[in-house]
Amino acid sequence: MLMEVTGSLNLVGYGLATLGPGIGVAWIFSSVISGTARNPETRGQLMGTAWIGFAVVEALALFGFVLSFIL
Repeated sequence: MLMEVTGSLNLVGYGLATLGPGIGVAWIFSSVISGTARNPETRGQLMGTAWIGFAVVEALALFGFVLSFIL
C-alpha cells in the first residue's frame, strides 16, 4: 500500500511552530499580570518590557511564516 502526500509540508511545520509564539505571548502577559498583582507600582515598567517581549516573540513567528514559503 503506497500512500502519496501532496501539498506543502512546510505549512504543516509552520502550523506546529505557531505553538511556541502562542505559549510565549501567554507566558509574557501572565507574568505581567502576576507582577502587577504583587506590586501595582511597577505596572508601567512591566508593561514596557512586556510590549518589547511581545514584539520579539511575534517577529520570530513572522520569520517562521516567511521561511515556510521560501523553503
